[in-house]
Amino acid sequence: MRIKTVLTAGFGLMMMGAVPAMAMDAKIYPYHGKNFCPAGLQPVTISGVVCCGVPNQQISYKHALATPAPRKKVVRHTHYKPKQTSCRVGTKGCTYD
Repeated sequence: MRIKTVLTAGFGLMMMGAVPAMAMDAKIYPYHGKNFCPAGLQPVTISGVVCCGVPNQQISYKHALATPAPRKKVVRHTHYKPKQTSCRVGTKGCTYD
């Protein structure tokens, strides 16, 4: 067997086993609004979409988005380029940048 085929098959089997584990970690937030859901369910938010279900998080989706994240410090550098005055006026190929 070729090594590429073995690695591809191994990766595929690993991903098939990981998919159910990833689905169980979905964050379901409670939604505070009017309850038009069936008995035993309440409005919840999954990735910003409101539907009926049972939440597994304590805070709301809007509150989770409002959590402050560290800000990236932007440093702006200025580059100084002195004028070139070594060539005479009218010389071919001489520029004053």
